[in-house]
Amino acid sequence: MTPPEETGQGKYAQAPDAPPAVLLLANPQITTLKNRPDFLRAASVRRQPAGGFLLQARQRGDESAGVRIGYTASKKIGNAVFRNRAKRRLRAVAHSVLPGLAQPGWDYVLVAKPGVTVVRDFALLLADLEGAMRSIHKDTSQRPPK
Repeated sequence: MTPPEETGQGKYAQAPDAPPAVLLLANPQITTLKNRPDFLRAASVRRQPAGGFLLQARQRGDESAGVRIGYTASKKIGNAVFRNRAKRRLRAVAHSVLPGLAQPGWDYVLVAKPGVTVVRDFALLLADLEGAMRSIHKDTSQRPPK
């Protein structure tokens, strides 16, 4: 026997007024670098070593206000399992720190360090990225414009 339908259920149900707030971490202005030339351009400008990785950054100089980020883990890190783990950890760190500290019009690349990125405490990785971002942008504010 089927229970009787109540108001708000079955054919009496109504759609919610607004969609639920899902995926708050997804920031549409932060995109991922995928092309080799973009990685090479970022590697040739600014480098900031941090405890668990190397941060490479460059100001694009174009009109777009978006932030782009890339992740690199070479075979020096280890086999595919370790490389993927290092990139996952770098992505998690970037998604936590970048929305607050990234500046529009910049490209960032996080390069994993062998033997460090995979085993370093996550809180230390967060602190490393915050310090590296502040250092990168502190240096740019002191330079005269070209």
